[in-house]
Amino acid sequence: MRVMVIVKATADSEAGLMPSAEMLEAMGKFNEELVNAGVMLDGDGLKPSSQGKRIAFDGPNRTVIDGPFAETKELIAGYWVWQVKDMDEAVAWAKRCPNPMPGPSELELRPFYEEADFGEAFTPEMAEREVRMREQLAAR
Repeated sequence: MRVMVIVKATADSEAGLMPSAEMLEAMGKFNEELVNAGVMLDGDGLKPSSQGKRIAFDGPNRTVIDGPFAETKELIAGYWVWQVKDMDEAVAWAKRCPNPMPGPSELELRPFYEEADFGEAFTPEMAEREVRMREQLAAR
C-alpha cells in the first residue's frame, strides 16, 4: 500500500525558519534508511504558504487566492510517499522519524486510493490509461 506522510506546518516553518545542520543530517540519514529499505518513493519539504497559491473552484469559475493561509496547524510543510505492507508498518517508520521541526510537530499518515477501491466503476480502459500515464511519469 502507498501512504502519504504529511509533515504538518508549524509557526517556525511558516516563518521560513530553515532547519539546522543537525536536523538536515538526521533527516538525511532517515531518508537514506527509507530508500535502502525500499519504502520511500518520493518526498520533499515545502516552502511557507506565503509563497503559495490556492485555486478555488465554484462551477466554471476559478479564483486564485494568494498565501499566506490562516490556520498553520492545517498547513503542510513537507511530505513523503511510502510503499509499505500496511498502516502498521507506516506507523513504525513514522515513529522512527527525527522530529521534523525545532519544537512540537506532527506527522499525518494517509493511505492512497488504489484501483481496487473503486470497484466496477474503474473500467479496464481506465486501468490501461493509468498504466500508460505511470509509465510516462517513470520515464521522466
